[in-house]
Amino acid sequence: MAELNGLADDRALLGRTSTAERVSDILRSRIADGYFPPGKRLSEDSIGGALGVSRNTLREAFRLLTHERLLVHQLNRGVFVRVLTVEDVEDIYRTRSLVECAVVRGLGKPPYAVDGLAGSVADGRRSAHEGDWKGVGTANIHFHQELVALAASARTDELMRSVFAELRLAFHLVDDPKRLHEPYLARNGQILQALQDGDREEAEALLAVYLDDSRRRVTEVYGRRVAEPL
Repeated sequence: MAELNGLADDRALLGRTSTAERVSDILRSRIADGYFPPGKRLSEDSIGGALGVSRNTLREAFRLLTHERLLVHQLNRGVFVRVLTVEDVEDIYRTRSLVECAVVRGLGKPPYAVDGLAGSVADGRRSAHEGDWKGVGTANIHFHQELVALAASARTDELMRSVFAELRLAFHLVDDPKRLHEPYLARNGQILQALQDGDREEAEALLAVYLDDSRRRVTEVYGRRVAEPL
C-alpha cells in the first residue's frame, strides 16, 4: 500500500532511540497529511513492520494518539483513524477562538516576530497559484500554528498541535478544498499586515471574525459530507 511504502521512509527518523512518543509523532504527521484518512483501520503488523518497531511500542503510540482523539479503539475490530462529528468540529473552533484570540490579545509592544506568519502566507499563495488546494489548507494550518507560537509557550503549542491535527481530520473529508480554503488566503494576509503594522487590536478583531466565518463554513460543508457513507 502506498501509505505504508511512504511510512517505511520514516523509519530513519526513529534512530536507535526509538520510543512510542517518536512513533506517535510520525503517525500524527501522517494522519494530518491524509496518508491515513478518517475511518481507516490501522494494522499493527503492517505499520510495525514498516517502521521496524515492536508491537508494544506501536500499541503505546496508538494509546497516545487515542488520548489526543486522533484514533479510536473499537472492541474486537481494532484501531481506526477517528471520524469527527459536527459537534467535534464546533468544539475545535471554540477552542481555537479562545486560544488564538487570547494569544494576539496578550502580545506585548511591537514589532512582532511575524516571519513565520509571512512564510505561511507566501506558501499559501504559491500553492493557490499551482492549484494545490490541499497545500493551501496545509499552509493555512501552519499560519495559525505560527500565530499561536507568538505566545512563546511550549504548553500552548502542544495543546494546539493536537487541536490542529484534529481539524485536519475534518479537512480530509471535504471534497472541494478550493471552496473551503480559498477565502482565507486574503484574510491571513490581512491579519499578517495588521501585526506588521503593530495593530494588535485590529489583528484580533480580524481573527475573531475569521474564525467565526470559518467555523460556519466548515461545519456546513463537513455536516453534509459526514451524512454520506464513507
